[in-house]
Amino acid sequence: MRLFAAVLPPRSAMDELAGRAAALRSLPDAGRLRWAGHDSWHFTLAFYGEVADEILPHLHARLARAAHRHAPYGLRIAGGGRFADRVLWAGADGELTAMRKLAGSASAAGRRAGLTMDERPGYTPHLTLARNRTPGLSLAPFAAALDTFAGTPWTVRSLALVRSHPPTPGVAGKQPHYETLMTWPLGGHAPGGPGR
Repeated sequence: MRLFAAVLPPRSAMDELAGRAAALRSLPDAGRLRWAGHDSWHFTLAFYGEVADEILPHLHARLARAAHRHAPYGLRIAGGGRFADRVLWAGADGELTAMRKLAGSASAAGRRAGLTMDERPGYTPHLTLARNRTPGLSLAPFAAALDTFAGTPWTVRSLALVRSHPPTPGVAGKQPHYETLMTWPLGGHAPGGPGR
């Protein structure tokens, strides 16, 4: 299974962002981008890649412990940016230090469960809005249109393990489908399992 750990925004936060995303889709060249559906919006904390079935119980136990060690924290979707001209994203504001620490714990959980993690320096909380495969098309106007966006704050209360189902081969424009497998409350009870 192709898995990642994530923070899932509440429906109200996604509805607010959907309003801004609709405005972005009216900008010139918006039709040349591959837009992510709002049912797929999330903040990835750690990407695990393909995880064998026998590793899953160990990963569950590690993530439960990671969630237990972190208190709920405040967050909101705000601003945005781009990774080169490949990915357009909405950003986050609030207790970002807490979010970065949770991301670090989610990565450590994967390593301790026996997964090989693709470590990248510095965690940038982001929620992917669109992908660009058109050479020479700048995402700068789209990112600039997100500068003033600031959603309503909410409290992050859980850590989720999500499965990514790839798009159907041969179907143009089809997006991956995401399935939440488990959630653990932040600061909640950590069940027993393999040692730390």
